[in-house]
Amino acid sequence: MPIPRVRTTSLPGVGVQYDFTTREQRHLSVIAHRDGSRSLNLYRADDPDACAHSLHLSEGESAALVDALRPAQHSTALLHTTDLGLIAERIPLSGVSYWNGRLLGETRMRTATGASIVAVLRRTGAVPSPTPDFRLSGGDTLIVIGTREGVDAAAAILGRE
Repeated sequence: MPIPRVRTTSLPGVGVQYDFTTREQRHLSVIAHRDGSRSLNLYRADDPDACAHSLHLSEGESAALVDALRPAQHSTALLHTTDLGLIAERIPLSGVSYWNGRLLGETRMRTATGASIVAVLRRTGAVPSPTPDFRLSGGDTLIVIGTREGVDAAAAILGRE
């Protein structure tokens, strides 16, 4: 089944509206408000320009709905899955982590899990391809690539307190 074409419309001062038509020819739209909330709109079947139902969701409710619509093996941290069985996932490093202030090489991540840390996201910006002498800091988000098992093992290691 083909993926529906999504039309994007900027709504100055409001956010962005995303419109598409389902295979049953129903018009749906989502308005992504600047405050992070979302409006989910379903239009009448007999008049695709007339909104039949509108549901306003908070940012948290929107995230919960996205998770519910995804297959169970997906999560909000999951970035991408390929046919090769590799995934990329965001793994946050807590402020009380054992690794806070330690060198990336000390994790022995690739040796222990087969997964690779390919970037570190910090408030100050992204650090692509961090070297083994890169010093980790609480609040970092590590981008880890590997098999599902490898990434899960990396998350367990990085979650150590």
